[in-house]
Amino acid sequence: MHSPAFLRSRRPRQAATAAAVAGVLATLAAGDAQACACGCGIFDIGANTAIPSMSDSGLSAWFRYSFMNQNKNWEGSHSAPASDNQDKQIKTSFYTFGAQYMIDHNWGVMVELPVYDRSFTTVGNGGAYPDQQLATTKLTALGDLVVQGVYSGFSPDMSTGVTFGIKLPTGDYTGPYIGATANTTGDYAYDRDTLPGTGSTDVVLGAYHVGGLSADNKLAYFAQARYQAAFATRDGATNNGVQASYRPGNELNLGLGLTYDLGAAGAFSKVAPVLELIAAKRNADGGAMASLNSGYRRLLVAPGIDTRVGNFKIYASVAMPIMQNVNTDVPSSGSVGQLVASTLWNFQLGYDF
Repeated sequence: MHSPAFLRSRRPRQAATAAAVAGVLATLAAGDAQACACGCGIFDIGANTAIPSMSDSGLSAWFRYSFMNQNKNWEGSHSAPASDNQDKQIKTSFYTFGAQYMIDHNWGVMVELPVYDRSFTTVGNGGAYPDQQLATTKLTALGDLVVQGVYSGFSPDMSTGVTFGIKLPTGDYTGPYIGATANTTGDYAYDRDTLPGTGSTDVVLGAYHVGGLSADNKLAYFAQARYQAAFATRDGATNNGVQASYRPGNELNLGLGLTYDLGAAGAFSKVAPVLELIAAKRNADGGAMASLNSGYRRLLVAPGIDTRVGNFKIYASVAMPIMQNVNTDVPSSGSVGQLVASTLWNFQLGYDF
């Protein structure tokens, strides 16, 4: 991996520190546009997107594939019977395209746009599907675009920085409408909190810090925080055509991790295992179209591996919850709990130009 020109011009010790920090930065996420009260925001922390870019030109691009199968019902801090929740499974593949350009040592800009490939299985209530009939609806659509600025000029080695930007409502926030039949009244197949887009414009704020823990900087640590909050929202139509309000809950994600550079191995110029703890808190959604089965607090452990082959960067990880507490509706509502996943998978391929 090569350092950009504005890094190579530093004093030798600063340049060496920057090169070591570059490997750690590759485990930090730019924060993608996934919006889902059921838990997809976890992918906003810990993916392999460099902050800032360490390429010769300052330009980096990446493709990330993430997968989550939410098929376990959860109420509060414990597993619950599947019969409590009319929703049975949300299975999603996320295809995220991103790019970043560091204008100089201090400033940069980055963008990410996800595509959702989702299937949603639920028990009908007479709206979109006949009452008590199990049905699955698939949806492939754009998610919400995130545009952020990067400031990394707090120190010569770029080890501390902040990000700031906006999430735009480019994603599908209505989903497919299933028309009326002899046994149904017609309705939208997806709830607002399970759609690729929130329909809202959000502010996105973040910060990161990385540092060495050994004299040779092979053992290093990183920390990251990311906060997202909607400030402009869009109503959505109910099954009778009336516009109803919806506001996604504010979300805070924190990451703390370790990485160790094992050096070169075969075709790989670098191999570094990564271990991260991720804490996530999302407030309950608001508005007439919001569900009380929204919002959560979670702690996950995410082992991964970060490698380099020439200018290519390859990262893979799997996150597993070790503690989670979700908000739930009252039993009289007829559908209680949130669907959670036992594992969350990430694979990212990047390239430094």
